[in-house]
Amino acid sequence: MRSKAKHYTLEFKQKAVELSYAKDNVRQVCEDLDIIPSVLYRWRKELKDYGKNSFPGRGKPKMTDEEKEIDRLRKALKEAELERDILKKAIG
Repeated sequence: MRSKAKHYTLEFKQKAVELSYAKDNVRQVCEDLDIIPSVLYRWRKELKDYGKNSFPGRGKPKMTDEEKEIDRLRKALKEAELERDILKKAIG
């Protein structure tokens, strides 16, 4: 039977990564925290790649600040186009 997946908080992940860099011994940190080394390596890579945007939560995509701004602008453009189309229909 499969065991339930563990879910860790943002703070736990950040502290685990900090601890792994401080101790410079990933295996020992993993034993102390009861996590798999591959998970900790993944967290380290994600924190390095995305910085403060790391670990967004389940189902939410990881994005850099630039990607978030692009997404926000796309939504604003779509809304403006919808308003324009409604006004065109009202005039016509």
